[in-house]
Amino acid sequence: MTSVADCARTLIPDDSIDYVFTDPPFGENIFYADLNFLVESWHGILTRSEPEAIVDRAKSKGISDYQHLMQRCFEEYCRVLKPGRWMTVVFHNSRNAVWNAIQEAMLAAGFVVADVRTLDKQQGSYRQVTSTAVKQDLVISAYKPNYGLEERFTLEGGNENGAWDFTRTHMRQLPVFVSKEERGEVIAERQNYLLFDRMVAFHVQRGVTVPLSAAEFYAGLEQRFPSREGMYFLPEQAVEYDKKRMTVKEVLQLQLFVSDEASAIQWLKQALTRKPQTFQEIHPQFLREIGGWRKHEKLPELSEMLQQNFLRYDGGAEVPSQIHSYLSTNFKELRNRPKVDWLLKVKAKNRWYVADPNKAADLEKLRERTLMREFEEYRQSKHKRLKVFRLEAVRAGFKKAWQERKYKTIISVARKIPETILHEDPKLLMWYDQAVTRTGEEA
Repeated sequence: MTSVADCARTLIPDDSIDYVFTDPPFGENIFYADLNFLVESWHGILTRSEPEAIVDRAKSKGISDYQHLMQRCFEEYCRVLKPGRWMTVVFHNSRNAVWNAIQEAMLAAGFVVADVRTLDKQQGSYRQVTSTAVKQDLVISAYKPNYGLEERFTLEGGNENGAWDFTRTHMRQLPVFVSKEERGEVIAERQNYLLFDRMVAFHVQRGVTVPLSAAEFYAGLEQRFPSREGMYFLPEQAVEYDKKRMTVKEVLQLQLFVSDEASAIQWLKQALTRKPQTFQEIHPQFLREIGGWRKHEKLPELSEMLQQNFLRYDGGAEVPSQIHSYLSTNFKELRNRPKVDWLLKVKAKNRWYVADPNKAADLEKLRERTLMREFEEYRQSKHKRLKVFRLEAVRAGFKKAWQERKYKTIISVARKIPETILHEDPKLLMWYDQAVTRTGEEA
């Protein structure tokens, strides 16, 4: 059956569709209603453009308006889609703010994002060929949670059981192995920080307190799920991954681009996991990576980021396992030496390394106190706009305020942040949208 209808309001029954494929308007790339203006003027009838999901200054439609219009469409998709079934969204836009608006609209509608990758169509559209827009489309795969998870979450949401129930269910939906040209690819959605982000978003969108900190969640992942090359799997998935891993030569690691504190910490974690290093060793490498640092983002000292997120061996007790493993593997003279060996200690002294999950929890608490002090400065600031600020401090402050139901705090600080920055950060946008929804204030 073929029909024409407003995507935000159809006559399709609930839970009746097996699959949704949608290619929505891309912000302000194309003003669809205006394309027919001349022909429609000749016929004396014009398209009603008020509900059109675009960004158009001439019609006083900003990013927020676009997001809310798209959310209404995604809510309709979620209503008609069967539980556990999938939606594919092809998206094309060069602006992060529009991409974040699409993503937030999907989450608010009830979908869970499982995979995002690029689609090279070889032959570009007319708009792609004739404009400066990016040449590749994003393909977003998202699913509607089954009612079993939603029912269990209603009973257990807000405690650890609910968080791990969601994580297991989410892992079942993620691809197990992806390869191209005899090379495996890291599945980003299986990395610990993205699994944590999805768990947090699932709680926030349902108005439920997040029961685990990042460090607690990461420690729980290590205890509950097997890991392969920085990715986490259900036990049966790990077996499948191992079999397919043997069919490729190597697994390509994701390329990290350092543009803010969060990506800098991920880069440092990747570098120090591969090789525990001294400050003098890591510093010149770090300086080469921060060329694309965002103008609004406060740049913390490298020493501060190391102290708040990693551990340094002082040469006293036995050499930590992470450093011992690296040194004994890469230096012949240090092989088969015990962790208390003096020569090993000398070589290991002052090296920074990634803490194990238990010690990472203590580091996170220390870091959170520092971030909250900065957030409090932003909250009390008399400036109408914050020009340079620590984005991680704002994220931490929003999260804590949301947990404490201090929604007006989130809104007041959000209004001190330039609107473009707010809409380009998916985490800030999520906390802000939820705070606005719960207070009933205008965005």
